Amino acid sequence: YDLFDLGEFDQKGSIPTKYGDKAQLLAAIDALKRNDIAVLLDVVVNHKMGADEKEAIRVQRVNADDRTQIDEEIIECEGWTRYTFPARAGQYSQFIWDFKCFSGIDHIENPDEDGIFKIVNDYTGEGWNDQVDDELGNFDYLMGENIDFRNHAVTEEIKYWARWVMEQTQCDGFRLDAVKHIPAWFYKEWIEHVQEVAPKPLFIVAEYWSHEVDKLQTYIDQVEGKTMLFDAPLQMKFHEASRMGRDYDMTQIFTGTLVEADPFHAVTLVANHDTQPLQALEAPVEPWFKPLAYALILLRENGVPSVFYPDLYGAHYEDVGGDGQTYPIDMPIIEQLDELILARQRFAHGVQTLFFDHPNCIAFSRSGTDEYPGCVVVMSNGDDGEKTIHLGENYGNKTWRDFLGDRQESVVTDENGEATFFCNGGSVSVWVIEEVI
Repeated sequence: YDLFDLGEFDQKGSIPTKYGDKAQLLAAIDALKRNDIAVLLDVVVNHKMGADEKEAIRVQRVNADDRTQIDEEIIECEGWTRYTFPARAGQYSQFIWDFKCFSGIDHIENPDEDGIFKIVNDYTGEGWNDQVDDELGNFDYLMGENIDFRNHAVTEEIKYWARWVMEQTQCDGFRLDAVKHIPAWFYKEWIEHVQEVAPKPLFIVAEYWSHEVDKLQTYIDQVEGKTMLFDAPLQMKFHEASRMGRDYDMTQIFTGTLVEADPFHAVTLVANHDTQPLQALEAPVEPWFKPLAYALILLRENGVPSVFYPDLYGAHYEDVGGDGQTYPIDMPIIEQLDELILARQRFAHGVQTLFFDHPNCIAFSRSGTDEYPGCVVVMSNGDDGEKTIHLGENYGNKTWRDFLGDRQESVVTDENGEATFFCNGGSVSVWVIEEVI
């Protein structure tokens, strides 16, 4: 509704947002920063909802299954497209949003009709925006009042808001929501602007939720590499592997993923708020596989990994399924995740070597550096597994232990630094030199 209301104004029935008021937000940011945790703000500028006033507008019906099919008939109607923010009364910004700021809407009145409608104004003559996803013909429109970035006043307002919100929150970067529905040329321009005016380089990651890695690479090219992307194809592979068990070929776990194609622009993940059960992009990873998946993103050198809060702390909720029934959902704490995060800090250093030579049992090693020790990671989605690995003379005659504690035995490398390392079935082991544990 209002980008400039961080939980400060009595709007739409409350002062706090869904998450709390502005003072609580700033206190949370302060607490995070005191604990050396950088803060990313979630940027949602694809659409607006909850307009304050109706306007007389003209629209054209759109085929919901092929958005490029737009009826020639122009309908005179009313739409909720005017945003005046009366409670804020011009504080921070005096910008008024009206129908010229939007290209689409999903509800009209007089006549009353629901659907997808293209708004007729000075900017929409050529149809929808370009440089968006081609799903459903053109995926510019998602929901609500669709913001149109061809209106220069709109793009300047969103840049101004970015400067304002950085000053208000002292954030360290941004997560860009739903970018497949927003023209890439806008975000290229917007990111250039915020990086230029920010007091320090910002970390920026965008959510382009597609399982086609070619689309992700195209987007990265369109924004000239100015943002990272969440690796949605990898998350889907984790989901599939967790469901298929021993029938999944682990040597292919990274095939067709962003972290394989472009590791410098990949933010890797196992789960998020959309993929968890009963949510919009539901693709949950079964709990047994999560330690394997997290080992693959936390301990390898490729990509920037992210950890989902409920995997660390657990979650319980109820939500409605596709059949209209309410279901309780339990998301258990992933017991070894704490240790895997610690293992990343202590042992995920140095040259990486992959041993992806068996459909069920794969491994990789990190050589370590002069300052930090390395590790050997072995995992299996089938029976107990083992890998014979040559680490080199520097690692000769060393005793190794499983940092995660699943395997109780010691492994001793020979004088050439070679040994056989083990893991349990459906499990992962992280082998490190005994004296550094």
